[in-house]
Amino acid sequence: MSNANFKLPRVVNEPNLHYAPGSKERQALKEELARMEAAAPFSVPAFVGGKAVEVTGPLSSQPMPHNHKAVLCTFPTSTPELAQQAIDAALAAKPEWEAMPFNDRAAIFLKAADLISGKYRARICAATMLGQGKNVWQAEIDAAAELADFFRFGAQQVQELYSQQPPENAPGVWNRVEYRALEGFVFAVTPFNFTAIGGNLVGAPALVGNVCLWKPSPGAAYASWVVFQILLEAGLPKNVIQFLPCPNGEATIKLTAKVIEHKYFAGLHFTGSTHVFKTLWKNIALNMDNYLSYPRIVGETGGKNWQLVHSSADVRAAAVQAIRGAFEYQGQKCSALARLYVPKSLWETKGGFKDILIEETKKITVGPPGEFEHYMGPVISQVSYDKCLSYVEKAKAAGGEVIVGGTGDDKTGFYVHPTVIVTKDPKSVTMVEEIFGPILTTYVYDDDKYEETCALIDSTTTYALTGCVFAQERSAVVTANRLLKNASGMFYINDKSTGAVVGQQPFGGARGSGTNDKAGSVSIFYRFVQARSIKETFLPPTEFAYPSNLRD
Repeated sequence: MSNANFKLPRVVNEPNLHYAPGSKERQALKEELARMEAAAPFSVPAFVGGKAVEVTGPLSSQPMPHNHKAVLCTFPTSTPELAQQAIDAALAAKPEWEAMPFNDRAAIFLKAADLISGKYRARICAATMLGQGKNVWQAEIDAAAELADFFRFGAQQVQELYSQQPPENAPGVWNRVEYRALEGFVFAVTPFNFTAIGGNLVGAPALVGNVCLWKPSPGAAYASWVVFQILLEAGLPKNVIQFLPCPNGEATIKLTAKVIEHKYFAGLHFTGSTHVFKTLWKNIALNMDNYLSYPRIVGETGGKNWQLVHSSADVRAAAVQAIRGAFEYQGQKCSALARLYVPKSLWETKGGFKDILIEETKKITVGPPGEFEHYMGPVISQVSYDKCLSYVEKAKAAGGEVIVGGTGDDKTGFYVHPTVIVTKDPKSVTMVEEIFGPILTTYVYDDDKYEETCALIDSTTTYALTGCVFAQERSAVVTANRLLKNASGMFYINDKSTGAVVGQQPFGGARGSGTNDKAGSVSIFYRFVQARSIKETFLPPTEFAYPSNLRD
């Protein structure tokens, strides 16, 4: 074993490709999309004990949201019995994995990042576009760039974590701290909306020596499988991560119950709905007497994200960024804008905020991801489609006015048109409840009620994920920052509520939005290690008495 103190390669954010007409990357991606659609449906297996395993029972499918009659992949129903096998295999692999020198673990993830950003860039983007309904830009910034960033910056951040050592040593003493993997396994439950999040939810714990069980979302089964294959190609030992696809519903409930009742369940890494996260937390609490250790619970859930516009704001910038924040990826980002607060003076002015918002939103086209000109694609499923349109009706029934959109078409794909609702009730249903679709509700406030509007934003929902303020007057920014300090874990000034970049804006929210452990920063890694303090005394005392015990 080498005794060198290795220095990682310099880490920078992965440059985005832009897929301009005539570019090499555009041509390569179009070819991969055509190849993938023609070759589908793919078979995604459960992977346990270092190999793909046969699971009896019916297969589930992941449809393509833009063409729901077409299936991208099929996958089995992982059973509680298979979960037990996965736990046994993971725990057997744990001693060797956590004993592997950090530079070797880091090398696996650095190589995976290079494979993602190079050899498999078109494939992982195409899988995300076809399976999760993203357009090319949204797939690029997620599946290619952000995932590569998670792995590269993760290695750098773990090196930073390991370097955190006691600053003082008494004479004749050497103090140090080591950061051990958790004593057991981590259960990663990952979402449909970001391929990168799926990779990071298993990658972060594994990088610091943990073994994981991975239950991917049925809506991202194929992209998750591609990520897993890339990790294996990069050199990840086959038993470090166990891959357990499973459809939603009763099957997942049974699978999860088996996992979290285990003595060596050591941590949950979750991104998904608030309801599911709370249910998991309650069930973990009910199993506390089973566990060897207190499990680490790390979760990022929903948001009812807000944008506050001050009367001094750059009107066009604020309107354009509201459109981006609300309608990129069909409003299916955890950080997507849902609540917009605009002063009456800017809203009602001819050619002002309202007119710009309507005019620009109407320019948005909706269509399949293979047609690159579309700004929006489909929502993820029939359930999501029905939910979006039902909330439009709820808003109307509550007195809301739909000024753009409000319609959809699910004949071929699950297409919901970008929708803007104006409400006179700041706590109406679409201002309070999470929808997870392209629906933006606007409340117009009196200009002299800026501070009262801040208080309203802070008290309207149980969420606190992202928020943004647009103002040219610095005092307005300061006021919003002060009054809304607990209303979001991500606070943007003159920028949209979405678009956090690994290594630049650590991501997470509090209240009902999660545990705010800040993915994309060193903070997240503290949750998946156990620190051990070590004190070594070179010259121990030879007498038990202290000077104070001596007689005068």
